Amino acid sequence: MTEQYDAIIIGAGHNGLVCSCYLAKAGKKVLVLEANNQVGGAAVTRSFFEDFSVSACAHLLYQLQPQVIKDLNLNPKIISDNITSIVLSDRGEHVRYCGNNVEGVSDSDEKNYREFHKRMSRFARLLNTYFNKPPPRLGTKNKKDLFALAKLGFDLRIMGKKEMREFLRLIGMNIYDELDERFESPLLKGGLSVDAVLGTHLGPRSPNTILTYLYRLSVNQGKLQYPAGGMGSITTALGELAGKAGVEIQTNTAVQRILIENGVTVGVETQAGDSFFSSTIISNVDPKKTIMDLVGPRNVETRFTHRIHHVRNRGNASKFHLALDRLPKIAGLNENDFSARLLIAPNENYVESAFNHAKYGESSVNPILEITFPSVVDQSLAPSGKHVMSAIVQYSPYDLKGGWNESARDNFIQTIMMTLEKYMPDIKKQVLTSELLTPADIEKEFHISGGHWHHAELSLDQFMFVRPVAGASQYQMPLDGLYLCGAGTHPGGNVNGAAGRNAARMILEQEGSL
Repeated sequence: MTEQYDAIIIGAGHNGLVCSCYLAKAGKKVLVLEANNQVGGAAVTRSFFEDFSVSACAHLLYQLQPQVIKDLNLNPKIISDNITSIVLSDRGEHVRYCGNNVEGVSDSDEKNYREFHKRMSRFARLLNTYFNKPPPRLGTKNKKDLFALAKLGFDLRIMGKKEMREFLRLIGMNIYDELDERFESPLLKGGLSVDAVLGTHLGPRSPNTILTYLYRLSVNQGKLQYPAGGMGSITTALGELAGKAGVEIQTNTAVQRILIENGVTVGVETQAGDSFFSSTIISNVDPKKTIMDLVGPRNVETRFTHRIHHVRNRGNASKFHLALDRLPKIAGLNENDFSARLLIAPNENYVESAFNHAKYGESSVNPILEITFPSVVDQSLAPSGKHVMSAIVQYSPYDLKGGWNESARDNFIQTIMMTLEKYMPDIKKQVLTSELLTPADIEKEFHISGGHWHHAELSLDQFMFVRPVAGASQYQMPLDGLYLCGAGTHPGGNVNGAAGRNAARMILEQEGSL
């Protein structure tokens, strides 16, 4: 094949699709190559048992950038908006929170929660103003970068001296100390701890967990939503928009390597042996896989390869699905409450103890769970009267000691079910089948190194100016014509779209098309 494209994007995850839409709308001839049989990356809806379907990895929408929705005229169909979080009590005395409202706690905790949420939301909004643009480079004399850095300093100062000091004090701290200082309720502290550590290799006592909590709140104060048809409906819509804009999308087409001549990208070669050509290659694949596998270390400067090799990207979250004959019983909840996000995290020490196992390559004996029953609000996901349960489970390290063999998988499934039974005594009676996706499975199914859905751990040393690493924070790799647009770049993971948008705008600006 000798057809020439203006840009080739590797991977049809949501950021790759967003990037393709922006480029195509600017008149570029764009090709997107996807290894799997459907677009969407880790944000897909698929069947896992007979007529039961589930959002395979990401299962709640809460960070899709409004600017992306506006620019692309995307119209996500939301069937449940502003979902409540319920932290389960084994005695039925649950704590509920949504936005700045909380129930089931003391008057003191309620007052403190409102103050806490207001301050954290303000800090999160500050971060989000920098998520929709490439981060400024450090150590440069470029006027645009210097101006952006100056503006960041100005935005901090206009918060006022007290708030600026508080922001700078908190940003690298752990969430445990902040919650312990402010609240009495163990359940409230447990739930907020989960919000800070979900999807990370961090526990509540780990530094940077204030940062990860702010990241969660950064778009629309972390408002949770169920899209109709599961998360795959969002990426399907993006794929349709890309097609209408003229983007060519090929599924079942895995890229084996990026073609390089004299230090410049010239195209890609697929596993089937086909070649496609362009001087602009944009990888929606994680940074480590892009450089170490698709490019090859010999084509990049040694020190840069060393930095990429040491990007921390070991996943710690599994996805667990159940097909249910009917909803289980939970003391203190009615059927409508099953449309909420349910958390098993009795207190912040429980969450920290769950993390302790991961430090030594072990899965948690008492894991934390984020549980949803999406079929309660979306009957298209299960047969009439039956239901789907979808849960994120931590901690289950990618590099489990002894590996994720059949015995290890069965043991962890039993652990999850025993944990569920403490709150849902009849859950086993309702199970028709189960599916566990460990980080190793996530790596295999969604082609994410380490099975980490952020592609790289979110922490201050892998954030903004240095995400994924120093020298590659503005989407362009140190190889002419090669760019990244995925979750491993600024600002990070979740179904956000900012990375795809920012990468496209950076490319168009460099070409003088913006």
